[in-house]
Amino acid sequence: MSEFIEYSLLGILSGGVTALIALSFVLIYKGTGVVNFAVGEVMMLGAYFYYAATVMFGLPPVVALALGLIGIAVLAVAFERIVLRPLSGQPPVAVLMATIGMASIIHGGVEAVWGGDTYSPPPLLPRTPLIFNDILIPGAVLGNFAVAAVLIAGFFAFFRFTSVGIALRATASDPVTAATLGIDINSALRLTWVLSAVVGTVAGVLIASSAGLSPLLAAAAMSVFAAIILGGLDSIVGAIVASLLIGWVEALAAGYLGGKSRDIVPFVVVLVILIFRPYGIFGSRTIERL
Repeated sequence: MSEFIEYSLLGILSGGVTALIALSFVLIYKGTGVVNFAVGEVMMLGAYFYYAATVMFGLPPVVALALGLIGIAVLAVAFERIVLRPLSGQPPVAVLMATIGMASIIHGGVEAVWGGDTYSPPPLLPRTPLIFNDILIPGAVLGNFAVAAVLIAGFFAFFRFTSVGIALRATASDPVTAATLGIDINSALRLTWVLSAVVGTVAGVLIASSAGLSPLLAAAAMSVFAAIILGGLDSIVGAIVASLLIGWVEALAAGYLGGKSRDIVPFVVVLVILIFRPYGIFGSRTIERL
């Protein structure tokens, strides 16, 4: 029984970082209707900014994270202004291809500057493990979940109680009506890209400080698609719940069936659920008549 509890806790706590990456995807999809394929490369680049600030320039981790977030936010604003705004009104596939191009540029730039070696950025928080009887929870897992939980709670409060957050929700729901009510659609979309990039950067820093930093970090975002599809592409709550569920299933699969099964079992679970709910657990159900 203690094994089951330990595996379950590890899986759910690990799902916190997955939820951040899923949130980065969902924010863009809700705002633009496009899947942002540059999420992985953005979070990777943000992690390299953090590494450069801490190791190369000797800055404290918190200061380094703040500078990394500012750098990524500036990049997101530039991408929205220079690339995405001229594509306004074009088919969604045009924006999708723009994100793929952006991902390729970032990936190539990172490898040109830092190469393909694996680095070890310092952690954001202390790594004191939690030990309770026979249950051991690593400090890195606890710290990452704590950061993810605080950030996600902050986002919920932002979208629920602030005028800017309400404006972003209105824009995502019905941009035409939002524009009629005086909401600046361009500013709202720009802020959406910035928030998505910031969330992805935090997730990238947490992963890099725990598992190492290399260009392969970008691939971590692609593994989150199972959680996004399961929760519903347009549901923030669904993305979070599905991420925790996927983390739990992965941990149980790895603990009882072996490490390799953690990459297979979650997708089997997702496939079974989607057979009965093809729009995800919390996704909006749409009907198109031909």
